[in-house]
Amino acid sequence: MRNSFDIVIIGGGLVGLSLARSLAGSGLALALIEPRPSAPPPTGVNWESRVYALSPGSAALLQSCGAWQRLPPERIARVERMRVFGDDPGARIEFSAYDAGLRELAFIIENNRLHHALREAVREQELRMHCPAGWSTLEFHESHAAIGLEDGTALTARLVVGADGAESRVRKHAGIAVRAADYRQLGVVANFSCEKSHDDTAFQWFMRDGVLALLPLPGRRASMVWSIAEERGRRLLALPEPALADEVEAASGGVLGALQVITSARGFPLKLQRVTHFTRPRLALVGDAAHNVHPLAGQGVNLGFRDARALSKVLGERGPQGDCGDYALLRRYERARREDVLAMQAATDGLQKLFNNDAVLLSRVRNLGLTLVDRLPWLKSFLVHHAVA
Repeated sequence: MRNSFDIVIIGGGLVGLSLARSLAGSGLALALIEPRPSAPPPTGVNWESRVYALSPGSAALLQSCGAWQRLPPERIARVERMRVFGDDPGARIEFSAYDAGLRELAFIIENNRLHHALREAVREQELRMHCPAGWSTLEFHESHAAIGLEDGTALTARLVVGADGAESRVRKHAGIAVRAADYRQLGVVANFSCEKSHDDTAFQWFMRDGVLALLPLPGRRASMVWSIAEERGRRLLALPEPALADEVEAASGGVLGALQVITSARGFPLKLQRVTHFTRPRLALVGDAAHNVHPLAGQGVNLGFRDARALSKVLGERGPQGDCGDYALLRRYERARREDVLAMQAATDGLQKLFNNDAVLLSRVRNLGLTLVDRLPWLKSFLVHHAVA
């Protein structure tokens, strides 16, 4: 059994799987380590509360990976418009795919459906899958990295990719520092059936104590992401389902009419994480291991997919005899990604701080800003085209 590889990916989430699939046909020997056992295929009509807003660019990547074709079309919702409201009744901005010359602004898809589609696509390629499997040792040498699995298996690789999430053990073990800022907020998610049609529109409300988003699901359904102060978030999670529906209906001004919970609410803590480096010799970080952003723009997973796309491109351009773990090569990946990631972190962190503030002057500035942007079609088009990449 082969135990020496060109690339070992640690982490079998969406980004790790998409990277593995993007490298199919590259001629590189690949292995993937994932500690959690594979989930059973999603069945039935139940909806998962965790959904993603995928940009058209991410959808194109998934198409090229052979995963998009495996998603059931009836479980995908297209976002054609987005309406954003400030905490002043007159402050609002609307984005339209039609006005920007696009077919859609985003696609909404459930996490479990997407993960299953990528996992099935990966099964078609040459790849050693260690799942479930954990690693106990990781050593970086000049010419290779050595990975010891908990079952005693020893692997070597010219490149290790850390795709193991925001609390990345790989990142910590490599000594890459991370600067974290706790927003002291929870992201509360749940799905609802709606009295009124959403007309393929996503809604977002910037409030002084958080950000509420209602994303379209197929049919008269919507997915909620409410970024809110921890204490109030815990109160939302403790509410009976009818009371939660009433709370969301009131906060959204009844834009979708009466709501009924169809998936129980879940919550997760929100924080910003900036890493000092995306790469080390023989190591590259992707996805949440490399960056973490506030979910108010719905761009976290899209940043991760862009990591996978950039890293696979750099590795594909290394030349027939190129070393895929060469630090100069990996630095090209870091330079390709850092500006995009820093810009998104700055934008989401700035918006979170701007709206999560009771200062009267800031209230006027932020609401005036929304109104002004709505009156500048060129700026709206620029923002849309950046977000859909």
